[in-house]
Amino acid sequence: MLKTRQLVVAGLLAALTIVLGISGLGLIPVPTAAGRATIMHVPVIIAGVLEGPLVGGMVGFIFGFYSFSTAAVPFLLDPVIAILPRVLVGILSHYVYKTTRSSSAAAVAGTLTNTGGVLGLAVLRGYLPLEAALGVAVTHGLPEIVVAVVLVALVTRSLKGYYTRR
Repeated sequence: MLKTRQLVVAGLLAALTIVLGISGLGLIPVPTAAGRATIMHVPVIIAGVLEGPLVGGMVGFIFGFYSFSTAAVPFLLDPVIAILPRVLVGILSHYVYKTTRSSSAAAVAGTLTNTGGVLGLAVLRGYLPLEAALGVAVTHGLPEIVVAVVLVALVTRSLKGYYTRR
C-alpha cells in the first residue's frame, strides 16, 4: 500500500512526464533512426530515487504508455519496447541510489536503462540494425546522461532537504 506522500509524488511526476511529452519539451527532434532524444525519463529517475521502486515503476509505466500511445517510430508501437524499459528505469534508479547514495549514479543508470533498453529491444525484436542502434545510443545517450545527471541532482538535492526537515 502506498503512503499518501508516495501517491502524491507519483501523480505529480507522472503528470510532469505527460506535460513534457505534450508540450514537446521532453522530446527533442534529432535526425537519427530513433527520431527524438528524450528527457522524459528524468521524472521517472526522480520518482525512483525519492520514493522507491514501486513509485519509480509507476511513473515509468506512465512514460512508457505515453511513448506507446504517441509513437513517432514503428518500434515504439511495440508495447514491450515502449513500456518495459521505462518501468525498469524507475526500479533500477532506486536500487542504484540505495546502493551508492548518489543521485548522479542513479541518473546515469536510469538513462542507460532507458536508452539501452529501448534500443537493445528494438535490435533484438528486429526493428533496428545494430549499427543504427549504436549510432543512436552515442548521439542520444551521452547528452541525455549529462542532462539527467544535472536535473536529477538538482531536484533530488532540493527535495531531500525538504524531506529531512519534515
